[in-house]
Amino acid sequence: MASAPVLVHPPLGTGGGRVAARGQSLGLAHSDGDVVEFLRRVGLEDAEGLLDDPSWVKWRGGRAHHYEAA
Repeated sequence: MASAPVLVHPPLGTGGGRVAARGQSLGLAHSDGDVVEFLRRVGLEDAEGLLDDPSWVKWRGGRAHHYEAA
């Protein structure tokens, strides 16, 4: 796999980070639970175990598991 298929973008000014899988927007996450739910909706049943796996999830431009506005 060349790059992680899931990207979690840094928090927006209002809080929450955009989540995308293979270029498709999945939604705005305000918690790890939101990310897990988005991934389950696209068929990744064991999504919770993937959040800290860099081959699956890339936390772009911010700290991992951080959703509050700067």
